[in-house]
Amino acid sequence: MARLTGKIAFITGAGTGIGRATAILFAREGAKVAIAEIDAPAGEETAHLAGNEAIAIRTDVTNPDSLQSAIRATVDKFGRLDVLHNNAGGSTAQDDTAVNAPLDEFWRAIKLDLYGTFLGCRFGIPELIKAGGGSVINMSSNVALMGVAGRDCYTAAKGGIAAITRSLAVAYAPQKVRVNAIAPSATMTERVKKLVAGNAALTRLADSHLLGLIEPDDIASTALYLASDESRMVTGQVLSVDSGVTIS
Repeated sequence: MARLTGKIAFITGAGTGIGRATAILFAREGAKVAIAEIDAPAGEETAHLAGNEAIAIRTDVTNPDSLQSAIRATVDKFGRLDVLHNNAGGSTAQDDTAVNAPLDEFWRAIKLDLYGTFLGCRFGIPELIKAGGGSVINMSSNVALMGVAGRDCYTAAKGGIAAITRSLAVAYAPQKVRVNAIAPSATMTERVKKLVAGNAALTRLADSHLLGLIEPDDIASTALYLASDESRMVTGQVLSVDSGVTIS
């Protein structure tokens, strides 16, 4: 039997990259998927590719009303929520050290990555509780677990996600809500390929992967494990999917 048969999943930032790969895999494994994406055409394309009654909802994860409305629409459509995947986020070429980074870039990273995840949990976890429990999958990063120079805005946001993942796991375990995070290294989405090409530190990081470069499907497979009942005893973890970067 498919590993997510009967489950309802809500994935933010699923119009491209890791989110799209995850939505397609979840649908293939039997889940009904809601794709929450600020780029409406990209979200619709992912829904078409995923199939299995997947829906796309234009969503700005930095806007509380938008995100709450998208989760409500998902529950109205499918009846409940079992899996919340806070995937939306990303860095830009403007990131730098705390000394040199533009202040606007710091707040952009915090608002999109950390605040967006915070809001997803704020509005999604109550629906998981109503369903009798479920899985929250946040997206941290290997930069939250090791020192990478020149990435202080993104590092601050992703470190916050690792921390809130652990605290929420403790808070909501009694309601059978599991909260975990994935910490990828540079994953070869189109956006990251462009970033790596223009950043010497990121190029060195990519070159240090022990098992080769990471593809979006590698992260999607980890999300599938965390969404499925196979991980029913896993909570509060930040799982590195980094081709060995953090140990090399």
